[in-house]
Amino acid sequence: MDSAEIKTRDQIAPEDKWDLSSLFASEADWEKALADMNSIIPTLSRFKGTLGQSAEKLAGCLKAMTEFQILAEKTGSYAMLQFNTDGSDPQNQKRYGLYISAATKAEAETSYLVPEIQAIADDKMAAFMQSPLLADYTIYLSKLLRQKPHILSEKEEKLLALHSESDMTAHKAFSALTDVDMEFGTINDSGVEKPLTQSTFTSFLQSQDRTVRKKAYQQFYNGFDKHKNTIAALYAGNVQLDIFGAKARNYSSALESALAPDNVPQSVYDNLIATMHSRFPVLHRYYELKRQALGLDKLAHYDVYMPFTSAVEVKHTYNEAVDEVIEALKPLGSEYCSILKNGLTGGWVDKYENKGKRSGAFSAGVYTGWPYILLNYKEDRLRDLFTLVHEGGHSMHSWYSVKSNVFPNYDYTIFEAETASTFNEQLLARHLMKKYEGNADMLLYLAGKQADDFVATAFRQTMFAEFEKNVHAHGEAGSPLTLELFRSEYRKLLEAYFGPDVELPEEAALEGLRIPHFYRAFYVYKYATGISAAVALADMVLNGGETERRRYLDFLCSGGRNYPLDSLKKAGVDMSSPEPVEKAIDYFATLLDQIEKLMKK
Repeated sequence: MDSAEIKTRDQIAPEDKWDLSSLFASEADWEKALADMNSIIPTLSRFKGTLGQSAEKLAGCLKAMTEFQILAEKTGSYAMLQFNTDGSDPQNQKRYGLYISAATKAEAETSYLVPEIQAIADDKMAAFMQSPLLADYTIYLSKLLRQKPHILSEKEEKLLALHSESDMTAHKAFSALTDVDMEFGTINDSGVEKPLTQSTFTSFLQSQDRTVRKKAYQQFYNGFDKHKNTIAALYAGNVQLDIFGAKARNYSSALESALAPDNVPQSVYDNLIATMHSRFPVLHRYYELKRQALGLDKLAHYDVYMPFTSAVEVKHTYNEAVDEVIEALKPLGSEYCSILKNGLTGGWVDKYENKGKRSGAFSAGVYTGWPYILLNYKEDRLRDLFTLVHEGGHSMHSWYSVKSNVFPNYDYTIFEAETASTFNEQLLARHLMKKYEGNADMLLYLAGKQADDFVATAFRQTMFAEFEKNVHAHGEAGSPLTLELFRSEYRKLLEAYFGPDVELPEEAALEGLRIPHFYRAFYVYKYATGISAAVALADMVLNGGETERRRYLDFLCSGGRNYPLDSLKKAGVDMSSPEPVEKAIDYFATLLDQIEKLMKK
């Protein structure tokens, strides 16, 4: 958006907003769906006490639950999507609040379900699962039974369910504070006063004027400094909730609890951190090359987002970006590209920033509607072209998963999701490198962009993952979770990951207070494992033939039928081993070799 003013929601053109009619044609239709939810909820307890009587009784219950969940998912998706386009709109707040209230009641009303299924004797359940009536639910039941040691009694499950809405308070307050209430002022850039926001912050950090970068950095973190005690208290409360939940369910730690649903051993998490630490010399070489490229005596934290070269100007209108994405993804076949292009230009995407809109980007798949994408697209940021292809990867993963699975099996894990999205980024990067072969300036820009993205996705997300692990360990050991603890732990990691030659201003430690993913604990490591798997899979597809392409598409189609490590192994990557992470860092090192050679030209 070229204007210095951020538009209000009603100033965004209809063709630049997503079309939510695949969910509901009108607000009245949504209200009816919510009313249907509320009328069904009291009936969901009618199966209580019958589940162990026969396969027929169990199947009848699961069928009714599935029908309700499909309705609830659709209703909740509409409310969530509207809320994220403008969190300051009272109607959006009300709609989302009404859905959350209904969902909390439903969770409480169905709290008997899992404990009662778990109480069925193993031999009886094994016999039940032979029934054709339960064919759609055998995977769900098998995964559920694996969690048997961590399922509580009906009364305990009901108490936890009743508490679920209030458990979201810290995250909701953090989002309201940082996305809606906090103001960061304006920055004078080339004689024009431009608003500093969560979305524009990165653009300012890529300004050619170092004084603008430094001013934006200081002013942005000054905004967080004013609210640091509040945000620290919110995050401390969220960590304590994680610890409480893990203890309540008899896990040894919050980390074990978070990894359990995906059946991921803690060794995968620990190996990721250990491998990244062992390759710090490669990461520190990256920062030294960036210092040289920028011609600085010392690289500062507010300099690290600068591209390796400013000799090129890259600009894509939204439609040009779509065309570039589709061209890059041609190795995946005509069906994939046709479906994605129609979606990106036909209502899947909410394109541009507006006041009150959530920062960043996401894709939201739903079983009975389109896989919607939220963007804050800016034409002059190549990063936003990569964001588009990334979110398109998520949405096509959802499209294939819905097409290939019954509802209980369609919802894939985030572990797998981050592979599908970063795989698309790999294809785009390699496509652009070929397109601009012979153009040394553009090649330096693109190799630098890939290196920047690898640092952001692999090393930076691992640093976040390590911070989460350390903070939760402090809480589990009984240490007070204070602002100073958060700042101290975060600064130690900044110093280790950035190395001794990068200047870290005092306010750098405040960065740990602004990461929204921390309110969904132990999630970010999946970005790093995702890019590692994506590098391997991209090599296979680009250097292989129809077999490799089909195997990758089968991975997208598998949905939630397998645990993520098993799913990726079938696709050709063993993430239980450190080898894919090592190979991905080796690929990063070759990018640095390219950058160094191109800089000498």
